[in-house]
Amino acid sequence: MTDNVNSPSHYTHGKIECIDIIAEMVRDKSGMESACVANITKYLYRYKDKGGIESVKKAQWYLNRLIQELEGHEPIDHKDPNFYGLGAR
Repeated sequence: MTDNVNSPSHYTHGKIECIDIIAEMVRDKSGMESACVANITKYLYRYKDKGGIESVKKAQWYLNRLIQELEGHEPIDHKDPNFYGLGAR
């Protein structure tokens, strides 16, 4: 039986859970950087089991936000098509 609260199947692959990977990846980070890295990891970890391309796009959103943070830029409007590096469509 799957435990959808403590160990949902879309966050458990093989011997390591997503939360353990996230904990290691954000160990030396804080604030917005930590939040972005955690979300990027989460969405890429689960995309094949939950969300598909939508999860990959969410990871991309957080990756773009992380780049802005690391470059010291003010966040641009996430509704702007350029936020995703795609330009107007």
